[in-house]
Amino acid sequence: MSINEQVEVEPTKFESLQCADDELYEFSRRAHLAKGQPIGKLMAQALKFPDLISLAAGFVDNATLPCEETRECLRSICDDPALLRRALQYDATAGNAGLRQTLAEWCHHAQPETAPDPDRIILTSGSNQFLHLLAEAILNPGDIVLVAAPTYFVFLGTLKGIDAQAIGVAADEDGIQIEALQEQLEQLSAAGQAGRVKAIYLVTDFDNPAGSTLSLERRHQLVELVAAWRKRYGPLLIISDNAYQLLRYSGQPLPSLSSLAADASDYVIESGTFSKSFSPGIRVGWGIVPQYLVERLLDMKSNVDFGSPHFSQVLMQQAITSGAVDHHLPRIRAAYHNKLQAMLSALHAEFGQQSDVHWREPAGGLYVWLTLPEHIDTSESGALWQSAIERGVLYVPGHYCYPDQGVGVAKNTIRLSFGVQNAERIQDGVARLASAIRHIESL
Repeated sequence: MSINEQVEVEPTKFESLQCADDELYEFSRRAHLAKGQPIGKLMAQALKFPDLISLAAGFVDNATLPCEETRECLRSICDDPALLRRALQYDATAGNAGLRQTLAEWCHHAQPETAPDPDRIILTSGSNQFLHLLAEAILNPGDIVLVAAPTYFVFLGTLKGIDAQAIGVAADEDGIQIEALQEQLEQLSAAGQAGRVKAIYLVTDFDNPAGSTLSLERRHQLVELVAAWRKRYGPLLIISDNAYQLLRYSGQPLPSLSSLAADASDYVIESGTFSKSFSPGIRVGWGIVPQYLVERLLDMKSNVDFGSPHFSQVLMQQAITSGAVDHHLPRIRAAYHNKLQAMLSALHAEFGQQSDVHWREPAGGLYVWLTLPEHIDTSESGALWQSAIERGVLYVPGHYCYPDQGVGVAKNTIRLSFGVQNAERIQDGVARLASAIRHIESL
């Protein structure tokens, strides 16, 4: 049996690269599938037009980066020769044992009874590496992942790159709609595809791109639905991306999905990162996985890097145990809350009288989801994109955030980020965007 027959995929015509010696080089199928990722296009636009006000980039605010806290942590490490030597050496593939123990306690200090076994925590270079590693481990070509739509477009690129199928399920300000999810699962079951459904992916709190948070009621319903499916059809995982969980500006924290059922740790995977809550440059993320996945994930990670940067992990443990992270969080929450309010105020000022323009008002995170009249195409091929660039503002077209299958793609949507710009530039950027919209409406 051939490889193509084993994985049940059609052969594709690989693209070729003209090399300096005039020979042609054939790329792999996965390199072909990874072509044209939107994150690269958006970064290229920002570099091409450096004077643009970018309401697109999901970066954190330079002004709130923890420079002094990091300096103190580095000083403590450097002042301890034994610790410094350990930090500069290799460590385990799973990551520094001390940080894994600290994370287990720190992430669940409000619910100590739900703290995971540190042996179920795998440290990675940011949470994106964990999500990629996980997808590689659990998905074969043609396998299905159900995602809240809209969803994190970088993960959609990951799924495309390994030839898995993403199917979008309707979501609103309270997260993925459980009735729509159940209906999609039933349709797949009726079509004989139940065995190919491997996971449900969602950004649980203040999601990227839409700023929605899965409500407490829906959290319970989701866990119950997956538990029932597993009894009937077999394994199904929930991938709960908690990248923005700590960036809450109002309201009370909601319990994690893994804490809602006694056996939830058997099928709920949680990912986390310090990129948004402390520093993206340090590049420390993590995943909390069922025990039966640990060995296989570590085997695969050994083939990649046999352990993410150890020095960064020692630095983050120092930042947690010294209180630097807890000291820093109120500062960035206050800064981002002010910038969120600046964006919402600007939207009200520019669009408050238009009944066909809508936006969500999130309680945290870094994004606001904007919906324009249906006839306005926000994609790069639409008139608004060029009009906005001409006026000096950049946004993320919402269509990037929808998979090709499932709920229809809303091409009249925009993801706006308030993470990078200051309040004045946020207001200016929204005003420029409004001017671009008025311009194309007048054509």
